[in-house]
Amino acid sequence: MKRFFLILIVVLSSSAIIAQINSDEALAVQYFQTGEFDKAAVIYEKLFNRTKNVSYYDPLFTCLLKTKRYDEAEDLAKKLLKANPGNYTYAVDVGRIYQEKGEQEKATEWFNKLIRELPANEFAIKDLAITFYRAEGYDFSIKALLNGRKLVNDESAFSYDLLSLYRFRKDKPNLIQEYLIILNTNPEILPQAQNVLAAILEDKADYDLLKIALLRRLQKDAQNVAYTEFLTWQYIQQKEFDMALRQTLALDRRLKEDGERVFGLSRLLLSNLAYEQAIEALNYIVAKGSDGKFYIPAKIDLLDTKTKQLTTNKYSLADLIVLEKDYMSLLTEFGRSASTSFAIRKLANLQAFYLQKPVEAGEQLAKMIEMPGISPIILAQAKLELGDIYILTGEVWEAVLLYGQVEKQFTNEPYGQEAKFKNAKLSYFQGDYVWSKAQLDVLKSSTSQLIANDALNLSLLISDNLQNETDTAALKKYSYADLLIFKNQTDKALALLDSLNILYPGNSLADDILMAKSKIFLKNNETDKAIAQLQEIVGKHTAELWGDDALFMLADLYENKLSQPAKALELYQKIITDFPGSLYVIEARKRFRLLRGDKLG
Repeated sequence: MKRFFLILIVVLSSSAIIAQINSDEALAVQYFQTGEFDKAAVIYEKLFNRTKNVSYYDPLFTCLLKTKRYDEAEDLAKKLLKANPGNYTYAVDVGRIYQEKGEQEKATEWFNKLIRELPANEFAIKDLAITFYRAEGYDFSIKALLNGRKLVNDESAFSYDLLSLYRFRKDKPNLIQEYLIILNTNPEILPQAQNVLAAILEDKADYDLLKIALLRRLQKDAQNVAYTEFLTWQYIQQKEFDMALRQTLALDRRLKEDGERVFGLSRLLLSNLAYEQAIEALNYIVAKGSDGKFYIPAKIDLLDTKTKQLTTNKYSLADLIVLEKDYMSLLTEFGRSASTSFAIRKLANLQAFYLQKPVEAGEQLAKMIEMPGISPIILAQAKLELGDIYILTGEVWEAVLLYGQVEKQFTNEPYGQEAKFKNAKLSYFQGDYVWSKAQLDVLKSSTSQLIANDALNLSLLISDNLQNETDTAALKKYSYADLLIFKNQTDKALALLDSLNILYPGNSLADDILMAKSKIFLKNNETDKAIAQLQEIVGKHTAELWGDDALFMLADLYENKLSQPAKALELYQKIITDFPGSLYVIEARKRFRLLRGDKLG
């Protein structure tokens, strides 16, 4: 029985001690969090001395530094370091005390001594580097790792730790060099290197650092594929497309490849509107012969690229005829089937809208629609395109029928909504504004933002210009000009648009006329004339329908066409501040931040 009571007393005493410790610890934490470090220090010191629990060391040491009790902090750290000579936490803390006391030279010498005395042991080297990092001694952390590299006699040792430190410090030159070291033995890291550097490198000078470093490496190791691919990527980032193509063609030849990397580059060049270089790349693949894996897609892409190059720039009838013959030649070589439906559609578009052969173009698509094996999506696209051609030939009921088929098949889906919009716009072309507006009002809630925006704009155009007889008469002329633009008869459309203010002075279509003319000028690659129209909208009609559209179009032209980022930045900011409800706000804010130099994502 006595033994039982003795055990009970011990247990109760232990519980009381633990409860007291827990209570003291909670109070210390409270003082620490409220910045009462002197009070917290007293409790933590008592807890540390009573329990010898190292978990109390860090808060105690911090409290001593915060209250400038440097001698006590030094005694504590050195006492623990003597008891634990391999523990770098205490060793680095001694140097931290010197720093806090303003003895920077003494601290530097102490830290350098720790680095000099490192053993040739990877665990110890990393341990010291991590301890420096936690103490915000980033430069010493890097120095420890670089010295450790020499100790273990391995140039690539600690590469990933150094990458993290260089990235954190935004040390671009060393980050580049470190990636090149890793790429020498681990080329699979190239995509990561590209993603990281794309977020850190900011201007031409930064990318030149990468280019120079790569060229120096390639002088010593000309066969290194990863370096060559990295250099090609660098050229693309700087839009030096000729150099990117030259590198890629040379690599394809050297490795005796099948053209896959050249084909991939051609797609990238096309997305950057580098038509000349894309065509050269595709011609290279086609020249490899018809047995090549990429021969057919390269032939198709080559014609598509030539089409875009011609139709987005000034072109001659002779150029278009040559392009038509190229399409016909491709279809003769590979036949007309589901696999060549893309070429058939492109040829039909070329004939209908550029060569004034709408009947022949319609026949091409009508035959294609009857071919077996065409997917429902491709079939819907072809029907919409054929409907457009029927508008050119005046067969409007055939157009209405085809649009209706697609709308019915793809109800509440993007293609169905596009078909409904085309039908509504056809009614607008014909002057049936009431019915057209009714359909457009339904589409304003479309799941496709593009369709919804187009429907809203056209609906507002109609409602704003049916207020009186003069405006209605002007709208009829304007909608006919819109039809001429649709038919690609831009000269006639411009003449009609210019006549509207003369025929109907004071009409309410002023901003609409300017917007229509700007789109014609952009299509004809007459950038200066387009800018003049858009600037007039911004200057005189900014509060009307096309105000935000004009600002965004101007900003895009200054950014991507005229290379005037400062002007583009100013216009994007104006959209954000003056048109907070605009559909362009999200994209404008994104571009504004990129131009300002913010890092997104």
